[in-house]
Amino acid sequence: MKRIYITLLILISASAFIGFKQFEQNRVIPNKSFGLGEKVEYRVHYGFINAAEARVEIAKNITVVNNKPCYKINVTGRTVGPFDLISKVRDTWRSYVDTAAILPHMFQRSIQENKYRKEETVVFNHGKDVAVTTVKDESKTHNVPNNIHDIVSGYFFLRTINFDKVAEGEVIEVPTFFDGEVYKLRVRYVGKDVIKTKFGKTRVLRLNPLIPDNKLFKGEGAMRLWISDDVNKIPLKVQVELMIGSLEMDLKSYKGLRTDLVWL
Repeated sequence: MKRIYITLLILISASAFIGFKQFEQNRVIPNKSFGLGEKVEYRVHYGFINAAEARVEIAKNITVVNNKPCYKINVTGRTVGPFDLISKVRDTWRSYVDTAAILPHMFQRSIQENKYRKEETVVFNHGKDVAVTTVKDESKTHNVPNNIHDIVSGYFFLRTINFDKVAEGEVIEVPTFFDGEVYKLRVRYVGKDVIKTKFGKTRVLRLNPLIPDNKLFKGEGAMRLWISDDVNKIPLKVQVELMIGSLEMDLKSYKGLRTDLVWL
């Protein structure tokens, strides 16, 4: 279970819910869901045992990449408690997301998992549909589909989607670039619900990322995701059924949201 905790958070929150149009240099995606200075923290636990902590944070200032104003978004994660003794993780994932088009211009990973280390930078050229990866001063150019996302930027693009226009049971597919490859992520929109959190009860949208057959998860629908049914659309709860138990992620704290979460 070396890399489950943080990778799950990001993969679940990735861009698996978006319809694509051909890239336009002046494309503008309406965004009322997030802005500068947002910070959300999560607790990841295996049963009653704390396993990891994760934080998703938008910088307070705009960063310019490829001559475009961008949100600088950091996703950081670390194992805690006994899990930190078994498999120590200190990961940082960073995406620079175009403030108008909500597409990534650059993605960075700093991975520290036990003795494993990796530093990677990906620069996207959406006009030419290429992504250039750099690891240890070695660069490679990859052909990618129109409007490709990294796994952080896609989550923020998701938050601009109006789910009132998505039918219950609909499965949406989207290509996402990660680790030198393009993946077709598939997610089913399940519908609406009400759940209880540490802050109270609230209305949510239920999503079901579909997982290919493997020896780690219990079937294709092993992942379940609940996001706030409001303009923020932040994940409030994640549950993953593993072959050896259940891993859960819960909202721990939040600040700087565009609008206040509504508790019933």
